[in-house]
Parts: sequence; structure tokens; C-alpha cells
Amino acid sequence: MSGLLGRFEIRWHGRGGQGIVTAADLTATAAILSGYYAQSIPTFGTERRGAPVIAYNRIDRQAIYERSPVVEPDAVIVADPHLIINPKPLIAGLKSGGYLIVNTVKSVDEIRSIFKRDDVKIAIVNATKLAMDVLRAPIVNTAMVGALISATKILSLDAVIQAVKERFPSRLVEPNVQLIKQAYELVKVG
Repeated sequence: MSGLLGRFEIRWHGRGGQGIVTAADLTATAAILSGYYAQSIPTFGTERRGAPVIAYNRIDRQAIYERSPVVEPDAVIVADPHLIINPKPLIAGLKSGGYLIVNTVKSVDEIRSIFKRDDVKIAIVNATKLAMDVLRAPIVNTAMVGALISATKILSLDAVIQAVKERFPSRLVEPNVQLIKQAYELVKVG
């Protein structure tokens, strides 16, 4: 959490099958490997692939005792570009000065006009294209983790790569590391 003194909270929005719960788990693992306390909290029902999924992270230098959903995140990640048709619930509670990180083909200015938030940093990356090019499937989780750490600098690229090596089967390590690195380099922040 370079430069951050207190807790950093994240809310992930996506759909079943995009790997949102795994993205939150991977972020928590990277934080723990970096010496922080962290938690990953998934929320989903009995829905199947394609249904909305929300997951949360808390990262802190101190032990974390609460287990409730994050209501005032420092960062919101929108992994499914179709969710932006209803932007208000996505940015509910997003702190001023926080980060809105969106998987999209739209520009930073277009996303800013949709969400109508001049007080947050907007980061964009076409994670779907990256995932299709590398994985041949729209599983955008690791690309969005790469965009998150590039935009916010809360964790190092090395920590996230180590988390992938610890959490993923060996055959999935290289393509997911590639996705993380590509998104890390290609994310645009404004």
C-alpha cells in the first residue's frame, strides 16, 4: 500500500463467469503477501453464469475485524461494460478522490460523463479484448486486477504475480500474468 496510511476498500462489480470473486481473492492474497491484513468478501446468490456479482476487499496495516460489505469504497471496479447503463448503484458511496476502474472501449471523458463524477480518478482498459486475445474467453478478472494496481499503486506488480503463482494451476499462470502485465501497461487514467 505504498503511500497509503489507512485502510483501502474496494468494491468489484461484474457478472458470473468473469472471475470477480477470484479477482477479489487474488487482490487479498497479493496484499497478504505484501505484509498487510486483507479480506475478500463475495456476495452472490444461487444465480448462474451471467448474473450480477459483487465482491469486496479491505486492505489495511491493522487487523480487520468487520465482515460487512464495503459501502464507502476507495475504488470501484466495473468488470462488465454492460453494467454502466445503470451507473448510480455502481458508484454509490465511492469516496471523493477515489478510483473508478472500468472495462470499456469508451474514453475516460465518455466514462466521466456517464458517471458524472469529477471528484474521482477514472481508469479505463479494454479488459475484454485483452482476455479474448490471451485466453480466448471473456474472463477479465486478472486484467482488471492489473488495471487496479496500475491506477492505484496499492500493491506491487510483483506481489500480484506471486499471488497468481500461488493461487492458479500452473497451466493458467503464464496467460494470467500476461493479462495482468498488459492491463497494467495499457490502463489509461484521467
